[in-house]
Amino acid sequence: MNPNPVTQTLRIVLAALFLCWLLVFTRDGFSEEFAVPNQGSPYRDLGAMEVDQILHIPTGRVVSPNQMMDAISASRVIYVGETHDNIEAHKVQLQIIQHIAKKYPLAIGLEMFRRSAQEDLNLWHQGQLPLKEFKNLFHKNWGGGFGLYQPIFEFAKSHKLPLIGLKSSRAVERQFRAGDPAPHNTLYPEIDDTDPYHRAFALSAFGGHRGTAKALEKPYRMLLLWEETMAQTVANFLRDPANKEKKMVVLAGGFHVQYGFGIPKRAYRRLPHNYSIVLPDITQIPEALKDREMTVEKVSIPLYASDYAWKVEYKVPQQSKVKLGVRLAQENKRVLLKSVAPHSNAYNAGMKAGDILLAMDGEDLSGVDDVLELLRTKHFDERSTFKLQRDNKILSVEVVFKPVKK
Repeated sequence: MNPNPVTQTLRIVLAALFLCWLLVFTRDGFSEEFAVPNQGSPYRDLGAMEVDQILHIPTGRVVSPNQMMDAISASRVIYVGETHDNIEAHKVQLQIIQHIAKKYPLAIGLEMFRRSAQEDLNLWHQGQLPLKEFKNLFHKNWGGGFGLYQPIFEFAKSHKLPLIGLKSSRAVERQFRAGDPAPHNTLYPEIDDTDPYHRAFALSAFGGHRGTAKALEKPYRMLLLWEETMAQTVANFLRDPANKEKKMVVLAGGFHVQYGFGIPKRAYRRLPHNYSIVLPDITQIPEALKDREMTVEKVSIPLYASDYAWKVEYKVPQQSKVKLGVRLAQENKRVLLKSVAPHSNAYNAGMKAGDILLAMDGEDLSGVDDVLELLRTKHFDERSTFKLQRDNKILSVEVVFKPVKK
């Protein structure tokens, strides 16, 4: 008996639809149509929001700061992402910390510090580490930009909030990079590399394209080490009976918390708990800051970007145009001149490579950031007196700040 032509056509159509469904939902075949639109915000384009508006991404509802604060306060861990050099993102972080700290015992987990810094972080929390030494600790662990985080650190100190270093030590990273086969349960955290969306997102940020994924495998493994170590540190904090009543606010780059598959889900894998993700969101980069924008290949991620997006502007610390014309390095608590550019302000004042900067305008220098902060206050045609050590001699030199000739 021949099948009914209408029935036959219907079967063909259904088979085609089923094949399309398979292509969309299989791991290697998900398509843009089934990714969450607007970079992880399904109900509302973040670019259309006003500055300081807060969006609850899963529902598309705009909420007030207090409404968001009350909601995230129910979580054990609150992840607050950042663009590292954005002043406005750090203001959001401080507001959240201040609100949570009013109601609950709180610790602050920091990507900016390594786990090996914990003893010194405890001294800061206890009021026993001087500011200059704490700045040096920050520079050693993270680099520049202390001023961006200083209000958070000062608030934590004044309210006796513990700071927790999350990141792996340099020694562990060196061994991992060299391919040291030590068991993960003794030296390295357990590493899960099976999330296809995390891999795709990471390789897009690294600049991964077809044919180059193999070359990017090593930096991807290092990223996994960082995120798994931070997640392990969070989980260890939650397990500790001494922290039973404490909540943790985690400050980390937005890349490590966006979509949840960086630190949050890796911590949850170790110890299920309630968490919230807040992203201070930038949708427009000022023309003057376009050179800071990362080029990221677009990938389809079928996940919410975060629980809350807090729209912020992109503002960076004002950069002084005054230059010394040197390359600085920090060795222990000393600032070393690695090189001096010919005909620069430092060169004209008689500074030389190998000199150690001890003081500027009577202010003792114990870190590179100290020099950079003082330079930001200077203007052209002003003068500064530097105390420096050359071999076994202590010298005093005067620098006149002139525009750099091109």
